[in-house]
Amino acid sequence: MAGSTVRNGRQGRRLTAWAVRATAAAACGTLALTACGSTKDTGASSAGGSSGTGKVGVILPLLTSPFWQSYNDYVPKMAKSEGVDALKTVNSNSDPSQQITDINNELNQGVKGLVVAPLDSAAIEAGLDQAERKGVPVVAVDVAPDKGKVAMVVRADNVAYGEKACEYLGAHITSGKVVQIMGDLASVNGRDRSEAFRACVKEKYPKLKVLEIPAKWESDTAASKLDTLLNANPDIKGIYMQAGGVYLAPTLQTLKSKGMLKTAGKAGHIVIVSNDGIPQEFDAIRKGEIDATVSQPADAYAKYGMYYIKAAMAGKTFKPGPTDHDSTIVKLPSGILEDQLPAPLVTKDNVDDPKLWGNTVK
Repeated sequence: MAGSTVRNGRQGRRLTAWAVRATAAAACGTLALTACGSTKDTGASSAGGSSGTGKVGVILPLLTSPFWQSYNDYVPKMAKSEGVDALKTVNSNSDPSQQITDINNELNQGVKGLVVAPLDSAAIEAGLDQAERKGVPVVAVDVAPDKGKVAMVVRADNVAYGEKACEYLGAHITSGKVVQIMGDLASVNGRDRSEAFRACVKEKYPKLKVLEIPAKWESDTAASKLDTLLNANPDIKGIYMQAGGVYLAPTLQTLKSKGMLKTAGKAGHIVIVSNDGIPQEFDAIRKGEIDATVSQPADAYAKYGMYYIKAAMAGKTFKPGPTDHDSTIVKLPSGILEDQLPAPLVTKDNVDDPKLWGNTVK
């Protein structure tokens, strides 16, 4: 998924990630994990010497998206496998203010750790401050806060999401109008994906004209604004949906209602790239209704959210560098550490790969 402006955040993160990888490669060679930011025991315990046990609160941003429904299903499974005593998840229902209330409620229940998927990158600071005052570590999942203390952000590279979508559309459309259905720009995810897509098109595919729909992760908003945009621009050639879990169904329905849903290979087909990796997107790729999606790792979000909160509760800390699970920990411009998990592009060529989490969900 995905509120202040990123400013130089996108460029800073990319430069930081590049510098981390270069430094790690030079210093580590074949990757000595304990010295180079592995998710194994790289940090010293705090003075308290905690065992890492205790109740953990898990706060969801919403449950109207199949992506977050899948994440919610993974949480108890991954908590069990990682040895974390997780309470029943709490749904903030797309309300940043409610999310702060949810954090306070969990803290008042005496949780020893929190795993939170922030709705608003700026507003979440109030909840993080409350947790810090009570000495409760927090792991952020999917969205990085602008400010505030977290032990780790578990997230894929959202700049890469926008770039992958841009490059796919640019490779399949020589010129014309493409639509970007954006997420909430109060979230760093929405900002990163939007800015990366826009910048990539400008730099690499100047013959494409980007039209934008700010949809706030809301399906109704996406449907109504897309309908209006298509009325004025019936010659659209491509669409990038920043969240398939929210935008897939309304987008396909809107195109179908206008007689514009043509399958891949047929005249008039609109090239569509999505983002999430849910089973519904995979089915749409198989049918030729959409062409590609970026598989955002719902399973790994749950797994490493649990891993890092247990480590943080035990007083462990981490450093930038490659991990033992095919990712890289980078330091964001804010100073926060982020484990950037891999998120592959899925097309008709690899949509049936059994390793994709979207193919494991029933």
